[in-house]
Amino acid sequence: MRKPRDFDAELKTLEGKARTLKERKIKQLGELVIATGADALDVETLAGGLLGLVEAGDAARKEGWRKRGVGFFRSGKAESPRAAGGDQ
Repeated sequence: MRKPRDFDAELKTLEGKARTLKERKIKQLGELVIATGADALDVETLAGGLLGLVEAGDAARKEGWRKRGVGFFRSGKAESPRAAGGDQ
């Protein structure tokens, strides 16, 4: 006979891993805000911009933003929004 699984212990381990991943995600989002210079914005403006991004329905516009993001991560530095022709 094989040994019965301890589902409670496995669940506890998985919950711990999920908590660690969530904490890492939050930390990385904060680092991204700082790296892009968005930490200079007030919280309301940043939240409004993010909400606009989430609600945007224009696929071409989102693709443009995605390409800028790819460029940001490849270069390791952000373009200024004015130099890149971004929306403000």
